[in-house]
Amino acid sequence: MADPEEVNGVDEAADKKQQKKVSKHDSGAADLERVTDYAEEKEISSQDITNAASMFEDKRKRENEEKLAKERELQKVQVKKEDIELIIKELEISRQKAEETLRVHRGDVVAALEALTN
Repeated sequence: MADPEEVNGVDEAADKKQQKKVSKHDSGAADLERVTDYAEEKEISSQDITNAASMFEDKRKRENEEKLAKERELQKVQVKKEDIELIIKELEISRQKAEETLRVHRGDVVAALEALTN
């Protein structure tokens, strides 16, 4: 005679355990959905992308113009060759760096040396 829990070759106890496992996993997914924030996907328009790109381009142009203006201003500063040579010999740096530092400090050798050593 067949086991009372077994009907048509299917073990009802095993079937109930399987259903409990499936429902346990489903409740975890439901909990995860409640906890997780969902952001609706938005379509980004090409106009928005164009506007953002033009903003970056404008900012880069302004920065380049400011840099060129600063370089032009520094080129107007008169520096002595002796001062440049002194800085090159004492600190063993490139001529370009020595001249640039002197120009930034308006030709003041002491201030340029202090800036380079600190």
